[in-house]
Amino acid sequence: MSRSKPNATLALRLNKFVLRLSRNWLRIALVILGFYISLPWLAPTLMKLGLTGPGMTIYTLYSPFCHQFAFRSFFLYGEQPAYPRYNTGSPLTPFEAYAAQLPDFDPARVHPIGGRIGDIYSFTPGYQFAARDFVGNQQMGYKLTLCERDISIYIALFVGGLIYSHPQVRRRLRPVPIYLYVILGVLPIALDGLSQMLGYPPFGLWPARETLPIFRVVTGALFGLMNAWLGFPYLEMSFIETRQQVEAKLARAGIYL
Repeated sequence: MSRSKPNATLALRLNKFVLRLSRNWLRIALVILGFYISLPWLAPTLMKLGLTGPGMTIYTLYSPFCHQFAFRSFFLYGEQPAYPRYNTGSPLTPFEAYAAQLPDFDPARVHPIGGRIGDIYSFTPGYQFAARDFVGNQQMGYKLTLCERDISIYIALFVGGLIYSHPQVRRRLRPVPIYLYVILGVLPIALDGLSQMLGYPPFGLWPARETLPIFRVVTGALFGLMNAWLGFPYLEMSFIETRQQVEAKLARAGIYL
């Protein structure tokens, strides 16, 4: 008896936890997503205020999840909202024009990879890694901790979750058809991303190309929205089934929550 009672108490607590999770999963997901997309904006703000320790901590925490290339990121508190490379065709002053004046991109400081240093316009891997490490300065401002495409993905996913949280939408919306998910969500981001990646070393299949920030935003937002449309309805169906199973189990024990 002394053993079964603690086991029964633990099982009851676990079932209550699962029941609360199944009822509130979307709210929890939105809180987590909201927190995740807020910190990328906080980091450059901390850097601007001179709180470099906390700011750099956030950059480090996000570094495993994004390449953080400065030439593919939005900046706050600087002369431009973004600094795309010279070959994007953007009217903005290109990243190379700024980088050529910065000690961070001095050839003497750029680590050669594969025995190559090149120059700022050839943008060999050494310069790419330097662009990853560069977080900004007083003139250029400070970059977000997620690149233009990634921040767009997660904001769109969050917005999709907010839309799905409306009772009418949540009750009626079904998962997006896979063909539509592929056409609108996967293909644009795959074509844009792969065509850029394959132009850089070690592939070098064609001259390196970069797309305008707006294309990165649009393809990221489409991918995020399509993932929300596909994932949230499936999660809802799964949690409804879980909720019904737990409620039935508790009801058999005479517990109604």
